[in-house]
Amino acid sequence: MIEDLTRSSSSTQQGVVRRFFRSPLVRIGVLGFVLLMMMGLNTDVMTSYASDPFKAVQHILALAIAGFAVYGAYAFSVEQRPVSELALPGMGRELGIGMLIGAGLYAVCELILMALGIYRIVGVNPVSFMVPALAMALSSGVFEELLFRGVLFRSVEAWFGTWAALVVSSLVFGLTHLINPEATLAGALFIAVEAGILLAGAYMLTRRLWLSIGFHMAWNYTQSAIFSSIVSGNEAAQGLIRSTVKGPDFLTGGNFGVESSVVSLLLCTSTGIVMVVMAVRRGRIVPPIWKRSA
Repeated sequence: MIEDLTRSSSSTQQGVVRRFFRSPLVRIGVLGFVLLMMMGLNTDVMTSYASDPFKAVQHILALAIAGFAVYGAYAFSVEQRPVSELALPGMGRELGIGMLIGAGLYAVCELILMALGIYRIVGVNPVSFMVPALAMALSSGVFEELLFRGVLFRSVEAWFGTWAALVVSSLVFGLTHLINPEATLAGALFIAVEAGILLAGAYMLTRRLWLSIGFHMAWNYTQSAIFSSIVSGNEAAQGLIRSTVKGPDFLTGGNFGVESSVVSLLLCTSTGIVMVVMAVRRGRIVPPIWKRSA
């Protein structure tokens, strides 16, 4: 009987601990912190292998796989649920569509600036100039989506519903860009609106992360590797196209990059709203927990 009581007490304690780590707030603190530390490792890797981009890509790829593993392990062992948002069936299609959307939207932004005489092509670099941006695009696409959509959006949604999660994840995502070089409040708010709605809309529509990961990677890669443009206030690196940019900041984005331009704001926000509307029509909206309980 004593053994039964001890076993029952141990089981109860384990249940309490598991419920504690399952709670959305703790999930943000624990899993979010681990992923944030891994993002720091990515930065160290890209700095250390700046002169050897192929090694940088290899290391970032290994870290990305580790990031998926950590995320999945938390879901399986702590939350005790299948990781449906990272399910492999259909991954290639959603990732590919996301990459086409991301690359296409950025290319349209630059084509509009070219038509206005603001962005001018003055030459072309060797194809090898497109390699260094691979590590940056892979790192930001994977880890920022795991953190902001996989952890933050899903955790807020679990308590307060989809609309609160959309607002909170978008604002936090945008405002974190204030730590970037040449960051401005306007640029951070532009990203919160255009990218926050677009990336959250991709998750809301599919209830998976592959579409947003594909968009995020392709946008950043196209911006840097092909058009040699500033990425979120970071210093522009030479990509495939040599160019000059001259025009008003509200169209060029100034020192923060195209993300801070009205061109990007209109294109990306419109695309994001379309996906959010599609998600609503497909019944993908989760109400707050108190309405679910009722």
